[in-house]
Amino acid sequence: MELLEVFKALSNETRLQIVQWLKNPELHFPKPQHGDIHEDGVCVSDIHKKVGLSQSTVSLYLSMLQNAGLIKAKRVGQWTYYKRDEENIKKLIELLSRDL
Repeated sequence: MELLEVFKALSNETRLQIVQWLKNPELHFPKPQHGDIHEDGVCVSDIHKKVGLSQSTVSLYLSMLQNAGLIKAKRVGQWTYYKRDEENIKKLIELLSRDL
């Protein structure tokens, strides 16, 4: 996990909010028609609606967060679902606690 990449990803308010919203997705997104919001994640279209930015911008933001190791994606048919990568976030917290 590259700290600089994580800090860059979180330096934008909307990207930070996405990670925060995904911590308790049931409070911020509609219940999915299929699957479990905690197990499968939140559909990209629901994130797009909540953020209110262009689809290409939201896709770029999600890609940055994923590359930083903060979220992970899951394809289900034609849909992509996102959720926090809690294991990597825990490692990040430990790394920050140890090194800063």
